[in-house]
Amino acid sequence: MRYYFTSESVTEGHPDKLCDYISDSILDECLKQDKNSRVAVETFASKDNITIAGQITSNSEFNIEKLTREIIKKIGYDNAKTDIDYRTCNIYTNITKQSSDIALGVDTGGAGDQGMMFGYASNETENYMPYAISVAHRLSQRLTEVRRNGELSYLRPDGKTQVTVEYEDDKPIRIETILISTQHTENADITQLKKDVIEKVINKIVDHNMIDENTKIYINPTGRFVIGGPLGDTGLTGRKIIVDTYGGYSRHGGGAFSGKDPSKVDRSAAYMLRHIAKNIVANGYADKCEIQISYAIGLKEPISINVNTFGTSKRTDNDLVQLIREKFDLTPEGIINYLDLKNIKYTETTNYGHFGKDKLTWEKIITL
Repeated sequence: MRYYFTSESVTEGHPDKLCDYISDSILDECLKQDKNSRVAVETFASKDNITIAGQITSNSEFNIEKLTREIIKKIGYDNAKTDIDYRTCNIYTNITKQSSDIALGVDTGGAGDQGMMFGYASNETENYMPYAISVAHRLSQRLTEVRRNGELSYLRPDGKTQVTVEYEDDKPIRIETILISTQHTENADITQLKKDVIEKVINKIVDHNMIDENTKIYINPTGRFVIGGPLGDTGLTGRKIIVDTYGGYSRHGGGAFSGKDPSKVDRSAAYMLRHIAKNIVANGYADKCEIQISYAIGLKEPISINVNTFGTSKRTDNDLVQLIREKFDLTPEGIINYLDLKNIKYTETTNYGHFGKDKLTWEKIITL
């Protein structure tokens, strides 16, 4: 059976990712000073404005506005006429403490909210990620790299990539389409930009064996992308959850990751399920695996676990559920301790996917 599947990624300068990065930077600073910090921070970016709101219960002390300006500068935004200027933009904060009602459950080791989470892995790539999102992430990361190192100095921080893959019998056989939209300076030559992106981005990342004479490549198809960042489109924390996970190839429970400390199972349980699914595949139990788990606020143990190996498992899915229950502590506290989530630098997860990066604890391969 042949079919096509498409996934997208975005650069660190995309307005939603700018917001994710600010939220995760605040989280990192809180945890750096106080490992027991409770953080749930949202960032909203619009023309000349950054708004930060949420709940923080922590013994940490730092200047949120100063940190935010440093992040905007680090990403490369310094022009209010085309995107946003870290020096002159307005920054508003509205931070309160975590609700005492929620703390009642979390303080005793329970889940901080109800909800369901998913984890996924497949053996179609070396990092056990779906092929389309894996390529899209690497293209986005390369866009940022050539901008930062000066190879394509006329690029600006905002950008998006999209990859359509043709599958045969559930295996990626070729790339049907590559789409890249990248912000650029006013005086950039579009013809040269398209040539440069093919040469210095696509050709450096994409396996040439996956491209043929029928592969379509689109670069800045409107012909102009000068206005970007929060000036071109508003940004919001948590609005790129499919980019953050599996590019749509697997289901998602709906909860965002960035700006949340690990007591929030939206984040920590999703990381744990990726770890388990990856190891089910890496240990040869299945070619691909999707796991769903659900929690109730204040309760420690999950209220359901479901495994789907799409008919590729050498054991029954129910057997794998039993294996998971025997091998792993899926309480919030158990997950935090197992993955060392109070000592993670969360800004390392923000961009180019929360999964598939070897240095993250949930990507470690173990023996099951």
